[in-house]
Amino acid sequence: MSGRRRAWLDTTTSLLGQQPPSPPYIPRSPRLHSVFLEMSSSPPANPTRCVFLGVDVGTGSARAGLFDENGKLLGSSSSPIQIWKDGAHVEQSSTDIWHAICAAVKTACSSAEVASEEVKGLGFAATCSLVAIDADGSPVSVSWSGDSRRNVIVWMDHRAVEQAERINSSNSPVLQYCGGALSPEMEPPKLLWVKETLPESWSMVFRWMDLSDWLSYRATGDDTRSLCTTVCKWTYLGHAHMHQINDKDSRDMEACGWDDEFWEEIGLGDLVEGHHAKIGRSVAFPGHALGSGLTPTAAKELGLVAGIPVGTSLIDAHAGGVGVMESVPLSDSEAKGHDKEEICNRMVLVCGTSTCHMAVSQSKLFIPGVWGPFWSAMVPEYWLTEGGQSATGALLDHIIENHAASPRLANQAASQKASVFELLNKILEKLMSEQNHPFVAALTEDIHVLPDFHGNRSPIADPKSKGVVCGLTLDTSEKQLALLYLATVQGIAYGTRHIVEHCNAHGHKIKTLLACGGLSKNPLFIQEHADIIGCPIILPRESESVLLGAAILGAVASKKFSSLNEAMKALNAAGQVIRPSEDPKVKKYHDTKYKIFRSLYEQQLSYRSLMAQAMA
Repeated sequence: MSGRRRAWLDTTTSLLGQQPPSPPYIPRSPRLHSVFLEMSSSPPANPTRCVFLGVDVGTGSARAGLFDENGKLLGSSSSPIQIWKDGAHVEQSSTDIWHAICAAVKTACSSAEVASEEVKGLGFAATCSLVAIDADGSPVSVSWSGDSRRNVIVWMDHRAVEQAERINSSNSPVLQYCGGALSPEMEPPKLLWVKETLPESWSMVFRWMDLSDWLSYRATGDDTRSLCTTVCKWTYLGHAHMHQINDKDSRDMEACGWDDEFWEEIGLGDLVEGHHAKIGRSVAFPGHALGSGLTPTAAKELGLVAGIPVGTSLIDAHAGGVGVMESVPLSDSEAKGHDKEEICNRMVLVCGTSTCHMAVSQSKLFIPGVWGPFWSAMVPEYWLTEGGQSATGALLDHIIENHAASPRLANQAASQKASVFELLNKILEKLMSEQNHPFVAALTEDIHVLPDFHGNRSPIADPKSKGVVCGLTLDTSEKQLALLYLATVQGIAYGTRHIVEHCNAHGHKIKTLLACGGLSKNPLFIQEHADIIGCPIILPRESESVLLGAAILGAVASKKFSSLNEAMKALNAAGQVIRPSEDPKVKKYHDTKYKIFRSLYEQQLSYRSLMAQAMA
């Protein structure tokens, strides 16, 4: 906060690409050189039509989606972005990201036959990556290499584990609003790492920004930050603005939610200078119109019209929440009317490279090991609880790509014009029939996976946790890979069950799941989650929920809707509902495997302790 502490303180989306060569620059996958298009019917250009544009920057690509006034997808496109990996260090280029966005937007508009004049609003969503720029807006390197292109520390980067541990030892009151401890994926540890490790870069940086905020700034020239990014990743206390929720000029809110003592305590007191100029002097609720809209320069680069309203941004997972949270069947929504509590019985799974678990409540719930409570960080006036698994789609890719059968399977998939996941699912169905198992999950009775290959984000909050696979043999066949794949899917689902149970034990009442993202398109992945968690899972009508959530920001900025809540109710729509198996044998099987799953981490702690004693 300004001054002292105050009383209120109380596809998968991931890609099956090649392993990085040395040097550790990850080239654009050959499968991605062309821009992918996913389109429904293409209506003729009509200047009277209202079209809303959503842009989403994920880990591997920038995407653009065009939606009509009913939330129906008119067309979308995707363009790859560069990424560099070196151990725990993962970096990108904001310049490259912007170029990819421009390519995706132009192609989407052209292919969907949407004229630039028809686009009435624009919104951005992106990973919670950290961007460094100088006073001229040019990139500043955050890399050991000194390469100025590499000015983005990607969300999944774990270089700042030691800095996170030191920050958490401070026991600052702000930590209670992020599950009791900061993750190395959040921004303060990364900022501290740069200051301590790259002092020259530190002195050059004029603005530190979350990626989605930088995109809005690049588009409008307005440096206003989103309550979503600042609250969820920077320790900003959004509830300082409770009294301003209905302010028409809330986009100009002074950033009064910074805790200056926290920044000083952790060694980053210089970020308090100039009314927090480097990290955000003003904040806004997601969807509020920024500046004078799209600047002439950005409009030309994107092929759009200058002045188009641009809404304050969201983190990509949170945009997925906005794009799907109200996607309940009509009969349910009609029967429940406008019950403000009903939305609190849902959890959104945004399943891509990682999985985020988004739930809201009307009162603040402090849940150990789970991020939040974050006020108005996703749905206005609600407190957000954010669980997560740092590697899900990325883990499945890793398991598949590093298996001896992977090349053969990839060749088969290419020849059959199918995905690797489709082939693996078919192999499992065949194995179930051949081995006379009553259900497909029973194939993994001897294989158990703890999916913490990139640490445990929730609910244990242990970045040092490691992945475990129990039940390996010398078999290198496609069948064995299929079993390992299934066990990994189940391990991920058991992790989600752990998060749901933990949240419900601390005040939530989650009864229904909604899923979006690349992994939600995999029927095996969704059915296993339904069976393991015991909840129905609703899939949205439009599968591109993150893009829809971003487009909703533009729709709100354009004043088509009076609020984000109203836009969500109007543009979200339900699709298929996947229900858990009613077979008691399935429940008994998963209950047993879940006990084994939980024990794998406890055993790891025991082994860690024994080895620490041996090394003492």
